[in-house]
Amino acid sequence: MVAPRKPISASQMPAPTRPGLALTCGLAWLVPGAGHMLQGQAGKALTFGATLLPMFLFGLMFGGQLFPFQGTEPLVLLAAAAQWMLGAPRLVAGLAGYGVGDVVAASYEYGNTFLIVSGLLNVLVLFDAADVARGRK
Repeated sequence: MVAPRKPISASQMPAPTRPGLALTCGLAWLVPGAGHMLQGQAGKALTFGATLLPMFLFGLMFGGQLFPFQGTEPLVLLAAAAQWMLGAPRLVAGLAGYGVGDVVAASYEYGNTFLIVSGLLNVLVLFDAADVARGRK
C-alpha cells in the first residue's frame, strides 16, 4: 500500500518560468503573434497573426510600395520604419521583389496605408507581449 503524499504549500511550489523579455519582444517583432504564442496566449496570437499578416498582404496586392530608408525624405523614412516593424513579412516581401509600388493604380495609397498601419499595429502587439512577459498582465 502506498502512503498518501503530504500536500505542498504554495511557498514550496516552483515559480512558473517565463521566457525572457528580449526573446518575447524579438519574436513579437519578427512574426505577429509569436510573442503571445510564446507566453501561452494562443488565442491572442492567432488573432494578431490572422489580422496583421493579411493586412500586410492586402497592402501589397493593392499596389503599395515598400519604402526604402532615405534620410532626405522624412516621411519616406517614417513610412519605411513603420513597415519594418512587421519584421519577417517585410523582409520576405522585399527579398521576393514585391512592393515596388504602382503609383498610377487607383489603390496605391490604400496599399501604402495598409502596409504602414500593419507595422504600427504590430508595435502595439509587441508592447502587449512585453507587458505579459514582465508580468503586468
